Amino acid sequence: MTEKTDSENLTQLRIEELRSQLNRHNSLYYQENSPEILDSEYDALMRELQELEQQHPQYASANSPTQRVGAPPAKKFTTVIHKLPMLSLANAFNKDEFLSWNERVSKLLSNKMDFVCELKYDGLAISATYENGNLVKGATRGDGNKGEDVTNNLKTIKRLPLKLSGTYPSILEVRGEVVFPISDFKKFNVARSADGLTEYTNPRNAAAGALRQLDPAETAKRPLDVFIYALGYFDGDVPCETQVDSLEYLSNLGFNINEHNLLVNSVDQVIEYYSRCVDIQTKLNYVCDGVVVKVNRLDFQRHLGAVGREPRWAIAFKFPSEKKETTLLDIRFNVGRTGSINPYAILKPVQIGGANIRQATLHNEDYIKSKDLRVGDTVIIERAGEVIPQVIHAVTHKRDGSETELKMPTHCPMCNHPIFSSDDEAMSYCVNSRCPAQLSKMVEHFVSKGAMDIQGLGPKQINLLMAENLIQDASDLYDLRNHQDRAMEIERIGETSLENLITAIDESRQQPLERVLTALGIKHVGPEVAELLSQRFQNVDKIMGASETEIQNIPGIGPRIASSILSYFSNPSNIKLVNKLRAAGLKLVNELSYHPDQQVFINKVFVVTGRMENFSRTDIQDRIKTLGGKVTSTVSKKTDFLVVGSDPGSKLAQANLLEINILDESQFLDLIQDLLSNNDQ
Repeated sequence: MTEKTDSENLTQLRIEELRSQLNRHNSLYYQENSPEILDSEYDALMRELQELEQQHPQYASANSPTQRVGAPPAKKFTTVIHKLPMLSLANAFNKDEFLSWNERVSKLLSNKMDFVCELKYDGLAISATYENGNLVKGATRGDGNKGEDVTNNLKTIKRLPLKLSGTYPSILEVRGEVVFPISDFKKFNVARSADGLTEYTNPRNAAAGALRQLDPAETAKRPLDVFIYALGYFDGDVPCETQVDSLEYLSNLGFNINEHNLLVNSVDQVIEYYSRCVDIQTKLNYVCDGVVVKVNRLDFQRHLGAVGREPRWAIAFKFPSEKKETTLLDIRFNVGRTGSINPYAILKPVQIGGANIRQATLHNEDYIKSKDLRVGDTVIIERAGEVIPQVIHAVTHKRDGSETELKMPTHCPMCNHPIFSSDDEAMSYCVNSRCPAQLSKMVEHFVSKGAMDIQGLGPKQINLLMAENLIQDASDLYDLRNHQDRAMEIERIGETSLENLITAIDESRQQPLERVLTALGIKHVGPEVAELLSQRFQNVDKIMGASETEIQNIPGIGPRIASSILSYFSNPSNIKLVNKLRAAGLKLVNELSYHPDQQVFINKVFVVTGRMENFSRTDIQDRIKTLGGKVTSTVSKKTDFLVVGSDPGSKLAQANLLEINILDESQFLDLIQDLLSNNDQ
């Protein structure tokens, strides 16, 4: 037996190290939706491992990340076995690599090839299976052979048909990409920030996080979209001989297809298409990170087959990532609604993707230390499809000794109160309940659409009112009418705007208890938990007096949420705020008291669909919840009532099929009126 040389030992160690790193990053990316490195950094690690394994086949392993597509499915989901593997594409990072792929494929085929070029959307790969035209199974890619069952979550995506049109085989599986529109992503992050939650770094992570919610109702709140790009397994006849045929066939069945597809017959045309897509990518409402080039004929695809985890007949021609070098001028901190101390980078302005980048997120102290970032560093920043610019790394060889390491503040940058740090969290917190930055963010949250829904009061107006000492917390909004003259003197607040604002504030007094609970901004208490508390305790005083065990016994509320609620109401400042809101006339009681024989709404499951004449669907859903009912987004055997307006779509047919009670808008309103009349007796 020949002993290994030092060089061989080092090679083997490096291969094992790369496998370990990639397995970890796969898990972070696919399972936890919280990647620590950029796609370009991941690709570089994967490429290094692929090259080492090719050069040293004696170290090959079936369990290497190069032989797998992603990470195993999370244990909280049911596993789905893919009848045909869901493979992952090889990447070409420049023109030469694409031409090399074309040369390899050409040698394996004697015939001339056509190609189909498709935009490569950056989302979450899924499969959807239909039996007799009905959607019966949805799954994530997982490790390529088995994924996670996300059927009910997929059904919440409006552009994925529940019932196919046209002619189809008895069993048909399709593959596609679930994406999060950029315009909605920005709004979604603003809302998360207002709720004291961590912002998603990019739309891809937001899409993955949404699709992997345990509660489909949560997924339904996220504006997901889906593009279908391929046939998977099918049992029966499918009239397709080419990829172009497949896309047209899928479109006729009712699927959403990428409108930027193009059939070409030469490599030059592929490169021309690629160049056009590089130019238009920033104008699209979806993040794209390249062009997928596929051999058009399906028989050629079958002949070429796959090698390892990658099909030979397709490649991802990746867009160049936009990286720029600039200077890290400063590291500053802002304060979130919950008191979180959030570091961010002040950069020497640099243009990326048509945007003038002056700041970048730095997440937390651990992130800064892991990158060894120092004020004065030359840094590389990237916006490769990322909505939020990222600091990739410092250019350490350019350091001249003048750079300074980060010193985390010991006191809040806004109020100078001592900062609290926990070993359990990477984040530090200001625990001063009167911190002006927190108070401003708390008022922002209080007036937001998901809370008290007070229109016309944004961050600038709130800061102006606070600067003039007209408001110190959310309860002071309800006294603003008495200080109208002073408010009128504030620059940028006009008479009409102020009158409209005061009217909106007055109208918000009618918001139900669960809205008020949401508006308080209790950590981990969003609209759903607020509804549970409102239905269980009926008024805020009972909630304040409840024990942790009583709160935790409510289905859907765990120890962390219960502890947070108890902590909030043990703070005298919060009790004072609640009492001021009570004095201002807000509804701190769930006004409907139920008779034992009135069971029309309590714990009944409602679905609302179609366009209403007198109310919005949100109004009707809120009324159902206030009356003790539950609202879901999909019709199933568990649904008790379907409330329909005009153009109800497929939900009405599904309800008829399942023999579910159907109410039109007037019948629904009559039902409410009857209940209220009985309660008044």
